[in-house]
Amino acid sequence: MNEVGAHESKLYSDLAPLYDKIFGKIFYTRLRFVIEDLDIPHAASVLEVGVGTGTSFPAYPHHCDVTGIDLAPPMLARARAKIRKNGWNHLKVLKMDALHLEFPDNAFDYVMAFHVVSVVPDPIRMIVEAKRVCRPGGRIVIVNHFTSRFPILGHLTEALDPVTRRLGWRTNLRLEPFVRATQLTIDRVYKISKLSLYTVLVGRNEKNTYPGGSVKTQPLGLDAKENPRRF
Repeated sequence: MNEVGAHESKLYSDLAPLYDKIFGKIFYTRLRFVIEDLDIPHAASVLEVGVGTGTSFPAYPHHCDVTGIDLAPPMLARARAKIRKNGWNHLKVLKMDALHLEFPDNAFDYVMAFHVVSVVPDPIRMIVEAKRVCRPGGRIVIVNHFTSRFPILGHLTEALDPVTRRLGWRTNLRLEPFVRATQLTIDRVYKISKLSLYTVLVGRNEKNTYPGGSVKTQPLGLDAKENPRRF
């Protein structure tokens, strides 16, 4: 059976009208903290992949230029409605696949991926594209749930993975193999609170190109059982 892509999941398309009511307030507080903590400078260009309904939009400063992309038309329709209602001239959204970005190299100062790494069919490919379109020295910022390092909780979430994949996301993504596979240079790893299920990664884009201009990545060891260590 084929995996369900994020943009094909009913949770992210058919249920778009309920998305803000269910997740909006929960996610927004976290995203506002992360965005404000970045202190995005004037005239910075920002790309947010998997923007959904634009939950994060109110948190962005008006002095930067933000482009959001997503593949679910109902989500994008709600995001555009928010932009029109609030007169946000610094924001726009486009229908686009995060795995195949239609932007030139080095087009953005920041690339954001909020609650999307576990949703896309190929998270490594998504980060390869993020690195390509992010300028050298730019920031790649990820907020995502990663499998717990605590053995009992970690095994439980991994056991749920076949079920959650039918809904459009995976629960067996481990932090350290993900960072190694993407070859991200991580400046900061933190949680907003001790009880938070979500980890914030703030990476610096160091271009890692090889002959032919390709970006080298390693296979993602999703099933790897590794001894926990800190970055």
